[in-house]
Amino acid sequence: MKFAGELDLGRMHRERRARLVDAMRAQGVDALLLLGQQNVAYATGVKVPAAEQGRALHRRPVALLTADGEEPCVWTWEPGGVPATLARSRVNGGVDLEWDDGAGSVAGELPEGVVAVDELTMPLAAAARAAGRVLADAGGVLTAAKVCKTADEIECLRRAQAINEAAMVDVQAMLAPGVRATDLTAVFYERIFELGISSNTVDPIWQVMPRSIADGPYSATGDVVFPTPTTPRVLERGDVVFVDTGIAYEGYQSDFGHTWVVGEEPDARRRDQAARWRALVSAVVERIKPGATARDLTRVAEEVEGGRRRPWLAHLYLAHGTGTDSAEMPFVGTDLGDAFDAGLVLEAGMVLVLEPVIWDDGHGGFRAEEIVAVTEGGAEILTRLDWTGYA
Repeated sequence: MKFAGELDLGRMHRERRARLVDAMRAQGVDALLLLGQQNVAYATGVKVPAAEQGRALHRRPVALLTADGEEPCVWTWEPGGVPATLARSRVNGGVDLEWDDGAGSVAGELPEGVVAVDELTMPLAAAARAAGRVLADAGGVLTAAKVCKTADEIECLRRAQAINEAAMVDVQAMLAPGVRATDLTAVFYERIFELGISSNTVDPIWQVMPRSIADGPYSATGDVVFPTPTTPRVLERGDVVFVDTGIAYEGYQSDFGHTWVVGEEPDARRRDQAARWRALVSAVVERIKPGATARDLTRVAEEVEGGRRRPWLAHLYLAHGTGTDSAEMPFVGTDLGDAFDAGLVLEAGMVLVLEPVIWDDGHGGFRAEEIVAVTEGGAEILTRLDWTGYA
């Protein structure tokens, strides 16, 4: 698939590492020890093949960065996934951190001072403490570095979303009564790999929605549940399906969301819900700019719906960030409340996935997702949703 935008991966890797070092120095962290695969990739550019979770955890890459700016030290089972920009003298074979010898070899490389970690195994925690290292949470450093994206990172997000949307054209074309939800997944997987994606990051969701919350299942917050795992359920005419898929391009996540009706055109109620969703999102996007707060966005969303129920799911959010993780800071409209939202100030380079839900209990609802990058002058929409049938 061809893309018009410019992308310089070497520059992106250098800028990400510089941001991490700056955040470490600002927060008094001497070393950053990373076990989370997405975080290792962010810090070093190291890639690993997709694998089932058990194998991925036991054969994961590990990265060590220091605040002096020296090149990262990496342990990996997949040397072919190490970028050419990383000196081979800094690359070690893979270690199993569930055992004392592997944990000890990594702990022996930790410098003195405060070591921030994103994940820990019990043997690694014991080895680090035995070596006299002070362990801290890496969340503050990672969030400070990752929350605002560079131009190259936004281009990766743009490309991931374009591939996702292209694949969904073929998926939607086969949507019909009698098709199983898992058949849609098979077509989606085949198409994204044809378009150049090497891994899937969100199990595709094709969730048939009830008309009322009381029909169940419903959440502990008393709201309609979404998402639930996909099953081989046979789709029937008139089913209203909430769709959610995610794939990655160079480690950056797409997020496709839409509402489809099986075997027929959306009726007047569905078209009205979609129109309300688009009006709500348009109003929120108009408010997005540097200096606006998350509370500004939730307030606009509530005002547009004019006293109806809050237009997002109570157990989720109005919006979440995206980057190397499918959901990361900033989060807007969470159960942390309005005070948290009032203190979250938007900056250029932040990326938001808006996912309001228009719900009329007894008639079901409409959900889709719009990805928006905060720019110096306002906002740029990265999604290109198809509104056929809803116009």
